[in-house]
Amino acid sequence: MFRIIVKLFLTMIIAAVITPFVRRIAFVLGAVDNPNARRVNKKPMPTMGGLAIFIAFNFAVFVLLRQQFPTHELLGITMGECVIVLTGMIDDIDELSPKKKMLGIIIAGIVVYFVGGVRMDLVSLPLIGTFHLGWASFPITIFWIMAITNAVNLIDGLDGLATGVSIIALFTMGVMAYFFLSVANTYVAIMIFALVAALIGFLPHNFHPAKIFLGDTGALFIGFMIAVLSLKGLKNVTFITLVIPVIILGVPITDTVYAMLRRLLNKRPISEADKHHLHHRLMQLGLSHRQTVLVIYGLALIFSFIALLYPLSSLWGNILLTIAVLVGLELFVEVIGLVGEDRQPLLRAIRRLVKKMERHSDTPEN
Repeated sequence: MFRIIVKLFLTMIIAAVITPFVRRIAFVLGAVDNPNARRVNKKPMPTMGGLAIFIAFNFAVFVLLRQQFPTHELLGITMGECVIVLTGMIDDIDELSPKKKMLGIIIAGIVVYFVGGVRMDLVSLPLIGTFHLGWASFPITIFWIMAITNAVNLIDGLDGLATGVSIIALFTMGVMAYFFLSVANTYVAIMIFALVAALIGFLPHNFHPAKIFLGDTGALFIGFMIAVLSLKGLKNVTFITLVIPVIILGVPITDTVYAMLRRLLNKRPISEADKHHLHHRLMQLGLSHRQTVLVIYGLALIFSFIALLYPLSSLWGNILLTIAVLVGLELFVEVIGLVGEDRQPLLRAIRRLVKKMERHSDTPEN
């Protein structure tokens, strides 16, 4: 264990050291974000920072921790990584259309499914029972990878935001994997912590004021790895193992779901970009760049703490916890106007109930 911790620390140092070199490469290749109406940066900023994370992570996996992982799974995951990083690099240099970017994610998912054998194939739900997914295993697995990858990509809008939120989510996943997966699957936790180490090494270069952005290279790579590594704990899905990754990834998933809902309600294409994401709304409410990032870090920590409660609670406790999370989340979303300042159904219902109770209490008794 001590040797593994030392190697993870070395991984962090490697990521920190090679990031400035990746920054220079980004300028040479033209992977630069120029200021525009949608972006918050005021000057041209090199992207493709995810390449440093990718290199440091794979150096840890193949050189520092090479005896820890099953060969066939590692081959499939690595091939999928290469597809996703190549897709991200092309997008950072010469912007891809959403359809082409999605195609890259699907190809990476197919590689992981068939070559690595990483998939969701059994589901066990309370009051329903256990059943094999059969042919549905493939589309459900690909959908999971697409959804999580895009969710992480969508929150990459401020310096250090996606990096920090991913560190919190992955660290929580690593703790869960270490304590709740079988001993034979301890390597999953080691792989997760290797990615955390690479992200921590990159974060000082990416935190506000950033010297380099993750770019789609980093956002797609991190999202893809979170999706794939969480699938290792979802191979035989139960209610708890299905909910926990969703709760851990509460920030990006919430932002993605409500972005889709907002665009549908406004009759806009789902893939159309806007400036009403979670971080945009917090800044529009008066928070500074750094304050917004720290607030969202706090939200990610709350989601992670809630996720840690699930394995310690009973079934009905988990159900009540899930309901409480959904209600609290909806209230928060309506307060900050994530879908729209005029769309507050739960708040309006609460106000009507309070007024009704006040009128009832003011009525004189006969």
